[in-house]
Amino acid sequence: MATCTEKVKNLALVGQGGVGKTMLAEAMLHLTGRTSRLGGHAGTKPTLDYDSEEGARGFSISTTIAPVTWGGCRINVLDAPCYPDFVGDAYGALAAAETALFVVDAASGPGTITTRLWYAAEDLDIARALFINRLDRPDADWDTALLTAQERYGSRLVPVTMPMGSGAEFGGIIDVVHMTARHLEDGKPVEEEIPPAFRDVAETVRAQLIELVVEADDDAMMEYLDGGTIGQEQLEDLLGKALVGRIFVPVFAGSCVHEEGVISLLSAVAGWFPTMADYGRVPLVNGEELDISPDDDRPVAFVFKSLQDAQNGKLSFVKVLAGTVAPGAELINARTRKTERLGHLYLMTGHDMVDVKSVASGDVCVVPKLDAMTGDTLSVTGKVEAAEFRFPNSLYRVAIEPDQRGSEGKVFAFLEKAADADPTLSVGRDEDTGQTIVSAIGEAQVSVLLDRLEDRAGVTAHTVKLRIPYRETIRRVASAQGRHKKQTGGAGQYGDCWLRVEPNPGAGYEFVDEVVGGHVPRNFIPAIDKGVQETMREGVLAGYPLIDVRCAVYDGSYHPVDSNEMAFKTAARIGFQKAVAQAEPVLLEPMAHLRITVPDSYAGSIMGDVSASRGRVEGMAAASSAVEAGLTTIEATVPYAEVTDYATRLRSLSRGTGEFEMELSGYEQVPHDVQQRLAEEYAERRAAGDK
Repeated sequence: MATCTEKVKNLALVGQGGVGKTMLAEAMLHLTGRTSRLGGHAGTKPTLDYDSEEGARGFSISTTIAPVTWGGCRINVLDAPCYPDFVGDAYGALAAAETALFVVDAASGPGTITTRLWYAAEDLDIARALFINRLDRPDADWDTALLTAQERYGSRLVPVTMPMGSGAEFGGIIDVVHMTARHLEDGKPVEEEIPPAFRDVAETVRAQLIELVVEADDDAMMEYLDGGTIGQEQLEDLLGKALVGRIFVPVFAGSCVHEEGVISLLSAVAGWFPTMADYGRVPLVNGEELDISPDDDRPVAFVFKSLQDAQNGKLSFVKVLAGTVAPGAELINARTRKTERLGHLYLMTGHDMVDVKSVASGDVCVVPKLDAMTGDTLSVTGKVEAAEFRFPNSLYRVAIEPDQRGSEGKVFAFLEKAADADPTLSVGRDEDTGQTIVSAIGEAQVSVLLDRLEDRAGVTAHTVKLRIPYRETIRRVASAQGRHKKQTGGAGQYGDCWLRVEPNPGAGYEFVDEVVGGHVPRNFIPAIDKGVQETMREGVLAGYPLIDVRCAVYDGSYHPVDSNEMAFKTAARIGFQKAVAQAEPVLLEPMAHLRITVPDSYAGSIMGDVSASRGRVEGMAAASSAVEAGLTTIEATVPYAEVTDYATRLRSLSRGTGEFEMELSGYEQVPHDVQQRLAEEYAERRAAGDK
């Protein structure tokens, strides 16, 4: 039976890696009776971090779902990975959720990933809440963590629960909404009056809370301003309206390891956190909006995550936006215009899947063996497409080579499947260098990819440096003769041509026939052209293709018997190499245009690094919006060879706070020392028989 929209809520757990998001989800599973013990604690097996790679690395790699029931409401808890290299999954989880719950460490406060995801949630226009965790730590500081979050994300962050003490003195939480003190004794919840030591501060915070949330209702605000009181039921109604309206951000306190504060959080989520229906309608790509009624007889589903599972193959995580879907339903993919059949529908808890007969709007499920990719929308007509969400830039690029020759096809096929399931991953062949290139967010993502390649495909591979697609060209005009004569007893070979080369900036390759008087018969001219083009592809100076050259054949000679196309092609190669050698050949390198955005405090370091990388800063601008306050954007052009590892460098330079965009922007001449080094390396390779 389908679950009605009003009783399903989707909650994305996000924040800095290592702050206890998964432990919070495990605590929710345990306290709601879904698991018999707190998973992942005191030697117990985790329910959610089931992947062997997650166990080995100690952090979440993929979004997992923890559906729990509390207060008559089913809450789909989406536990998203937030380690920098796997943060792409968090963007998908946010797109499927009505509320983003940011988990923050009480000792270290909100981190850089938290801030990035905060702005992502803001862009998606979903509700946000904070859970300040680990208040039992000796170095926990509730006041500092809350103040830092308020300074960073705004004064509308107001506690709805707060701690009674911290560190060794942490004794549970105060529920400001209900004005009660709560803690656990032997795993059982205990509710008491607020201790006198905390009463005054609790009343102060409650007053601040009421003063803020009454903004959600004009009548309530007027009543409050006229000296009226806000009743308990009215307050909870206002909390829900204010959260949907982004008027305030509720802050919760607790310790997931001790399961303190989690019950109050669950009660708040079930009681006044928004459902999809509370948002009214779903925005579409074309600017229109979609009704989200479960009674719609034309269902719409949105794929917010894809996963290549070792046992089940490709799994698509789907949120139903409208109507009700059932096994056997046929929906059209808006991107491909192809029909997708939903064979089975599963509700997933960690790795465990349970068959369901239908899923209504607002709910999520898992569907196997779909061709759909993350971000695709499926509908009856194929004309409905949910508004896109932006994934983080995947600008860490590296070449992959198999350990054994002959397995290139297996490697590429596996990488393609992985890229189909992960929008932050792409794979392709570089036609210039012949390398298989993987683009990812970071090194750890590629490392996990190679480990899975070995585990699931039985093939080992390694990373190698990117080859730089240098080019060669010439700087002046030169002429030379190419003469090929060979006599071996039978038919001989004879070709003779005079070639002139000159720079042809920006116009590519041009071949001109200037022969007069029949010194070279017309039927041999195409062979000369072909010989020149073959030599250009191979290069002359350092083995890289020549570009922007105009070549003219203006004289020559032939033998009526021994001349043929092969002879003239060989003569052309000889003459062209000689002419280029006299025409001041130079090496060109691709240039990269960078657009780097970092906090103001790191701008100086970034510009210094650009200069040290043979680059030039071409512009700098402060943030133009309130969302990006405190950020500086730097425009720079840098040799591509110097920034192939820029994703890793920027993370180090900015302590994970920077982002950048990069595109190739033409070629420039390399410095003399670089040209000399590459020419010497080419000569060594030729001497060794390897071009």
